[in-house]
Amino acid sequence: MRLTDTAAIVTGGASGLGGATAAALAERGATVFALDLAASIEQAPEVAGVSYLPTDVTDVEQVQSAVQQAAQAGVPLRVAVNCAGVGTAGRVLSKKGPHDLDLYRKVIEVNLIGTFNVLRLAAEAIAATEPLEHEQRGVVINTASVAAFEGQIGQAAYASSKSGVVGLTLPAARDLAQYGIRVLTIAPGIVDTPMLAGVAEEFRAKLAEGVPFPQRLGRPEEYAQLAVSLIDHDYLNGEVVRMDGALRMAPR
Repeated sequence: MRLTDTAAIVTGGASGLGGATAAALAERGATVFALDLAASIEQAPEVAGVSYLPTDVTDVEQVQSAVQQAAQAGVPLRVAVNCAGVGTAGRVLSKKGPHDLDLYRKVIEVNLIGTFNVLRLAAEAIAATEPLEHEQRGVVINTASVAAFEGQIGQAAYASSKSGVVGLTLPAARDLAQYGIRVLTIAPGIVDTPMLAGVAEEFRAKLAEGVPFPQRLGRPEEYAQLAVSLIDHDYLNGEVVRMDGALRMAPR
């Protein structure tokens, strides 16, 4: 699908996976609306073709407003990429007691419900556009994680949320097929994003050693490259693509 003269939404678009994807889509000619929390947008770089919209993906009214702005950009809204997410660590049961239920609920709310919130509202706007060749109208790409398949110790909340995104992929693709909207999910491995900024270099090297090949951390730009490739490939739909260097996570 051609990106020139289209509008795109990218959540978590101020940095990391979302920031790289927003820049890549803008470079391909899309008018990009990067949704993120206000505090994150304050630190975001200026990127030609990218407009930042302060948005909490779990807030219905805020997402609806952002989608409307994207849909009224003067070019059809055809793409939404969900990169917004949070990661926490906590065992189901530890010396401190059972896992904090509010924390578990928050991770599910942002990573899974937030993804679905953007998916459903963006799909409504994309479905209202004029169809292209083969009746296609657009594509939504969600972000899971290899933790969806091999959640480690302490990842009960995170793995649950990302497994939900994986499980959402096929039924969403089937639901939206009648509107010409494809749905895909990327499941990254260990990517060098701001979430790893505070990790010691020695530990980062240890993480990289666990990747079969290439033996390094992934790069946000590689996620963006994959997202653009999935958008380009009109026959890919309802699929989860791992981007992990053949990594399979150990228990810890």
